[in-house]
Amino acid sequence: MGTRSRIVVAVGGALVLASLFLAFRKRGPQSQYLTVPVDRGDVVEVVGATGTLEAVTTVQVGSQVSGTIQILNADFNSAVRQGQVIARLDPSLFEARLGQSRANLVAARANAERQRADAEEAGRKLVRARELAAQSLLPASDLETAEANALAAAAQLKAAQAAVAQAEASVRQAEVDLAHTVIEAPIDGVVIARNVDVGQTVAASFQAPVLFVIAKDLASMQVNASIDEADIGRVRAGQGVLFRVDAYPEREFRGEVRQVRLQPVTLQNVVTYNTIISVDNAQQRLMPGMTASVSVIVRRADGVLRAPAAALRFRPEQAEPSGGRGRPLGSAAATAATTPPQHRPRSGGDAPADGRPVSGRETVLYVLGPQGQPQRAPVRLGLSDGQYVELLEGLEEGARVITGIGNPADRGEPRAGSSPAATSNPFSPQFQRRQR
Repeated sequence: MGTRSRIVVAVGGALVLASLFLAFRKRGPQSQYLTVPVDRGDVVEVVGATGTLEAVTTVQVGSQVSGTIQILNADFNSAVRQGQVIARLDPSLFEARLGQSRANLVAARANAERQRADAEEAGRKLVRARELAAQSLLPASDLETAEANALAAAAQLKAAQAAVAQAEASVRQAEVDLAHTVIEAPIDGVVIARNVDVGQTVAASFQAPVLFVIAKDLASMQVNASIDEADIGRVRAGQGVLFRVDAYPEREFRGEVRQVRLQPVTLQNVVTYNTIISVDNAQQRLMPGMTASVSVIVRRADGVLRAPAAALRFRPEQAEPSGGRGRPLGSAAATAATTPPQHRPRSGGDAPADGRPVSGRETVLYVLGPQGQPQRAPVRLGLSDGQYVELLEGLEEGARVITGIGNPADRGEPRAGSSPAATSNPFSPQFQRRQR
């Protein structure tokens, strides 16, 4: 065999080996696509916020007078009734003031009686002086003196009567101060704060010191939530609310928006609005001061076709045609799959309470084709809660959409039929988007 023949044989063998290598490589393990079926369920659009639980009515009980706490009849968590005596101040000083005021009143009344007698005597002398003066038996100067004495006596009587009124007012003031040494509950409720102890001195010089804080009827509470200005336009009174507290991480509580307050709160250039949410606390599990993670239900769609939001983020390197509804990737349709979706009105839809039109956006999801390759499926989307997205048209129930590539056990992706919670935003409250 010549040299040329050897070269030809060597080249042919190399080509055969290359062909076999490529063939075996193509038969190697292919990418494993993770799929989740399209199912029916609820899709809820929410506005998230944080808030603080409060009693609907909270009263601070103070003291209008200064003194030393003598008796305490209420403590933390004590149930009190309106008018119940919950504390007493030492009344000795106020009793002494009341006794002094009463003594001054007695003296003022006695002085008034003496002035009344003097005025009556001056009046009688004036009458006699006028009779004598009419008979020319009394000089005119004496008549003038009698008139002046009568006027002076009348003035002194009025001053004495004013002193009596002042003394009576002092007595009433002393009685009120003495009555204020008894602290009564202004409402029915529960004592949630006690700020004094027996023997402690309270000073009410400039403002009334707070002795107790009483919450009225903890069976009905409210959440004071701070909602960002970007979301407040979608919040309305009467909307449902879901929230959780750290004390019961596995329990979900419900409420209702009662009021959106117009006063803005600005903190570090962030504007929020206080939203009051009514809460039923018949089981007395919620306590004042708890921090609540709030989700206001803006819109919801119940029992609709939905797909996991993770399917929106999947984009393969190559895909099969969509089977008539779309065009293969690489054409203008492939470009449309990656461009921002356009909003179009939903057929037959009504405008929601927030006034915004109900719209759907068109995009592309991917399902497995007959050859095991991703196939484009144009769809129109509705509401989204971050974990699920509503499908208005394009796919039927049971269709398996692709959410990722790899082994579910290795990637932590959801298995078929399971909730795709692992693909959602880890910072989103999971209780807002649970599978129903």
